[in-house]
Amino acid sequence: MAFVSRSHRDPNETYTFSSRPRPVENRPKYRGPPFEQCRMQSNYGNIMYDRRVVRGNTHGQHIIPTAAQTHPIEIQRQQEIRRRKRAREQFRTVTPEALQGRKHIDIQTELYLEELSDVVVATDSECQTDAFLDKPATPLFIPAKSGKDVETQIEEGELFDFDLEVQPVLEVLVGKTIEQSLMEVMEEEELACLRAQQRAFNELRNNELAEVKRLQEQERRHSEEKERRTAQQREMLKKERETAEKIAARAYTQQYLADLLPAVFTSLRGHGYFYDPVEKDVETNFFPWLMTEVHKSLEKRYTARALLDTIIQEVAQRRLDTTC
Repeated sequence: MAFVSRSHRDPNETYTFSSRPRPVENRPKYRGPPFEQCRMQSNYGNIMYDRRVVRGNTHGQHIIPTAAQTHPIEIQRQQEIRRRKRAREQFRTVTPEALQGRKHIDIQTELYLEELSDVVVATDSECQTDAFLDKPATPLFIPAKSGKDVETQIEEGELFDFDLEVQPVLEVLVGKTIEQSLMEVMEEEELACLRAQQRAFNELRNNELAEVKRLQEQERRHSEEKERRTAQQREMLKKERETAEKIAARAYTQQYLADLLPAVFTSLRGHGYFYDPVEKDVETNFFPWLMTEVHKSLEKRYTARALLDTIIQEVAQRRLDTTC
């Protein structure tokens, strides 16, 4: 499995480095023999080729303070830490609740138990020593005096002349003081020149940055205007295309309905959906009534004819009987 590290260096931001987490190597608890220790420490690297080391002049970088804006990689790292913390709290083994009538207590699991108490138990005890006298202090050792004491007299100015001996020391001190003062003055002048050059360089750089920002803002406005004009033109073309499609659809619909309506009306009229009210009334009301009255009149006529035929038959039968 490869662990990838990424470094980011922006001209307007600080240098950042991030790498994927990797497990800690299993190291032995105690150090091994010297030859094994040398073999384990053979993996070394040159710091000049390490990408995490910033090289070059850092004066020309436009450094933004870290408190002004948090880097996205730092935000991502903090979110990952919070997510891992929540995962650990979620999967942490929790002691189940005690049963009713019982409670959990803390116990000692060490090999040797001891009584735990907030108050330290203290007891007073005393004893009586024997009445022996203390040993007297040992007297100081003073060696015996040997030899003879002699003395001499030295007058003022015989061994050391202060005015004569102090002159080279004063010359050295004054010379060193003047030299140090001159060096400090020259250093202050040099620092003042460096500050002036740095101030001029910062003003020039700020002006260039302002000009770059102005050009970027102008380019952004031009891009937005171009996109807006393009969107307007695209919307206008879309509306024109939709209008043309609607006009074409309307013309096709009118042309199609010009022949469709007469055919539909003719078909509906042929199937009886369109009719004359008078004719419909005559067919539905007058004709049934007329047929009913005709049937009644014919039934009366048929009944009268049948009755007349019966009467004629009876008369004829009677005459026939009388004649016979």
